[in-house]
Amino acid sequence: MKKMRSFLIGIFTILFGSTATKAQDVYLSVPDNTIFNRSEFTSVPTRVMTNANRTNWDYAFLGLLPTAPTFTSVSGPNFTHSSSSLTLPGSVLLWQLESMGGQMPSTGLSGYLPGFQSFSTSAVKWFEPPSISIGGGFNRGNINFTFKIPASQFSTNAFRAGNYSMDITQNYNDFTPRNFKTILVIPSAIRWVANSLTKYIEISSLNDYRSTSTRVWDLGNTEIANTVDFNFWAKAAATTVQFTSSKGVPGTRNIASIKLGNNGAALTTKALSSDFQNFSASNFSVVAGNRNSLIPQLYVSAEDFKNFFFEAGTYTFDLNFNASSTDNSINSLQNTAVQLKVLPLSEITIPSSGRSVNFNFNTAAHYTDGQSQMIPNQIMLSNNESFELYVKSDENYFKKGGLQTSINSNILQIGIDGSSVNVPLSKTPQKILFNGAPVLDRALNVRYTIPPAGAQSLVGKENTTYSINVYYSFTAI
Repeated sequence: MKKMRSFLIGIFTILFGSTATKAQDVYLSVPDNTIFNRSEFTSVPTRVMTNANRTNWDYAFLGLLPTAPTFTSVSGPNFTHSSSSLTLPGSVLLWQLESMGGQMPSTGLSGYLPGFQSFSTSAVKWFEPPSISIGGGFNRGNINFTFKIPASQFSTNAFRAGNYSMDITQNYNDFTPRNFKTILVIPSAIRWVANSLTKYIEISSLNDYRSTSTRVWDLGNTEIANTVDFNFWAKAAATTVQFTSSKGVPGTRNIASIKLGNNGAALTTKALSSDFQNFSASNFSVVAGNRNSLIPQLYVSAEDFKNFFFEAGTYTFDLNFNASSTDNSINSLQNTAVQLKVLPLSEITIPSSGRSVNFNFNTAAHYTDGQSQMIPNQIMLSNNESFELYVKSDENYFKKGGLQTSINSNILQIGIDGSSVNVPLSKTPQKILFNGAPVLDRALNVRYTIPPAGAQSLVGKENTTYSINVYYSFTAI
């Protein structure tokens, strides 16, 4: 029975000693919020050592020379990452004694508590005992420290997910453990710090459609915080762009006419689709400050822009983004709603060469048969809505030398080449082009006619010059 009892006690002692040593390593879990927000990390009071027996510091030379307790890094000046060659400088972590056995040790005669310090390959005092032994001691129990990582360290260093450790030794035999690891535990996380949730684009000039350059719209600064490497994935929420014309008529456009890229080399440029695609030119790594920044951009070729996004109205689509870790274990999603508003735009221009139309009556046939002229490309017409084209005069009568005459404006008829419609000119607008589809820079040949009856009404009129102004206008339909 005695042998059995001794055997059991021996096993218990071995297991207890192994577990206690492992538990005495100092683990400091740094929240990802603290890393990504770059705010100061301060731990709760954390047990570093225990003291079961001592109540006084070591003194030499008649109790007048105290031995200060110290920490020394025996693994080098840096914290080393458990699964990579990355390191963090020892200065990243600060510490200070918080209590011994539940309260601060006595500072008695000339004792004091040093401020926050960092580990070093040289011995660093964590308390300065009183100068003589009668100055006071400390309580038995846990020896707790407070740890800090200043906010500035999160801006200047790269904290990769995993454990960063440093091996520490301390100089008091009765404090246990004598050697331990201080371990910074960094979680695996990805978070969108900045991203535009909406993008509004407004087109207010026809010149945007005359340009031969690719249209480029940036989606604003995008900043992604990360402790693991990731890729930038994106897709459109649907296969089509939703369109509502200025008259409320719905329609769609192919989403593939729009490409996504960025203003640098971070992303490859690809046509959007409703399936997620990896747009990363290479993995986004963990960098100093734990943030990657880029400006995603949308691209539409000049031809597609003119063909698919010319009509007045609103074009909308949603972009789905995903910052996904390279092993696909972590996904962080973000969306951006894009709205392209094309304002109603119209323009009529008449080149200087076509601003005057002259009828000369100098033969008998001119008065009996009338006259007709086709002015090629007299009107350059642009309108991004369905429209009708009208013509009118400023007066109902021709003028001579600025004075009204008896020659009625309706002797002149106007029409468009390719149409059988000829309307008599009057102050009332008359329709000469019906159901025109949206068009950019369409050249129109205009037909001017004075028919025989109108020409014959000019017989006997004074030989001089008669004039009238002609105006063209749109009406949207």
